[in-house]
Amino acid sequence: MPTTKSELPTIVRILGYAGLIPFIGLAFMVQLADSPNDMIALESLVAYGAVIVSFLGALHWGACFKTIGESTQNRWLDHSVWIWGIMPALIAWLAIHIFIPLALLLLAATLIVQRAIDQRTYAYYFANAQMANAFLHMRTHLTIVASVCLIWAGLTSLIRNY
Repeated sequence: MPTTKSELPTIVRILGYAGLIPFIGLAFMVQLADSPNDMIALESLVAYGAVIVSFLGALHWGACFKTIGESTQNRWLDHSVWIWGIMPALIAWLAIHIFIPLALLLLAATLIVQRAIDQRTYAYYFANAQMANAFLHMRTHLTIVASVCLIWAGLTSLIRNY
């Protein structure tokens, strides 16, 4: 239970930050594990990154289902949010089919772009601006750590392969 209107519920914070465990753990495994375990870690990191990228896109759909059928008089909420909500899943699907180091970099870039877009769209999804800001603050931390892990593993993999 939040203590103030601007604080996220404890469960949201715990689960949000716990979601970084696979990013951090797998990025370290890429660095430290012997072959073939380093390759398994790379593949797992692509898969997990794809899941998270897809999940973040789906948040838009979930938020908009609350107001479906209402006339919002807002083009973003009426049309574009549905399109944006599916784009991360399509990018994630592409990522699991391409050269792993490039996939990791693509997923990191997608997380960063998602965070930038969410800065403008989440204001429509929250009951108040303070809660939206609190969530975006956490999202910034999560995005930075996840993106660094993806980039670090991707670059390490590229250097090892060439």
